[in-house]
Amino acid sequence: MEKFIGIIPARYQSSRFPGKPLAMIGKKTMIQRVYDQATQAIDTVYVATDDERIQTAVESFGGKAIMTDANLPNGTVRCLQAAWKCSNNATVIVNIQGDEPFINPQQIKALIKLFENQSVNIATQIKLITDSHDLFNPNIPKVVVNKRMEAIYFSRSPIPYLRNYPQNEWLSKHQFFKHIGLYAYRYDTLKKIAVLPSSPNELAESLEQLRWIDHGYTIQAGITEYETIGIDTPEDLQKIPKEWL
Repeated sequence: MEKFIGIIPARYQSSRFPGKPLAMIGKKTMIQRVYDQATQAIDTVYVATDDERIQTAVESFGGKAIMTDANLPNGTVRCLQAAWKCSNNATVIVNIQGDEPFINPQQIKALIKLFENQSVNIATQIKLITDSHDLFNPNIPKVVVNKRMEAIYFSRSPIPYLRNYPQNEWLSKHQFFKHIGLYAYRYDTLKKIAVLPSSPNELAESLEQLRWIDHGYTIQAGITEYETIGIDTPEDLQKIPKEWL
């Protein structure tokens, strides 16, 4: 039987929003909102941080925090180090973005369900694109899947390119998907992908998941109907619907 744990990587330093995990959203910090949503789907959740201020904040609301090295290269490695420090025999690690305070617990549950298939080693989620702004926005990664719902490529460009239609007709002629940045990995697989060298496609697109594909790993995708709101800048806080607070 699988044993799942959730890891929420949360760094204090951010070029666009320093101290982001501790930003107040209503009466709760961002990191508490993420944690509260995650624990509705997974019994065991840890915040992986490199800053004592975040650790103190998490523990103050009764959450679990693990200190990780400050100079780790990315959230995947931070997730691995935290999972190793947990030492609780987890078989699947769920990597939950620390800047998505309104992630729906059903998204996490659906991602976990993909591991009922024993051949799945990495899983993520995708969502149908219905707005042309999202399709052509380079900050929203797009993904192409095969018939087995395995991701075969991620890109900041709209893919595939519909050569026989004008761009304003693309959404009516083809199903395009955007990537939802929620991952889960079997622990043994996480240990392997965390030490892979960078690949040309990854460097070109600045998308870490292409490194895994370039090295031969399969990423299983599940379709979600839920939208996520990522907080990248202080200005993004103003875009949060008041009824969500």
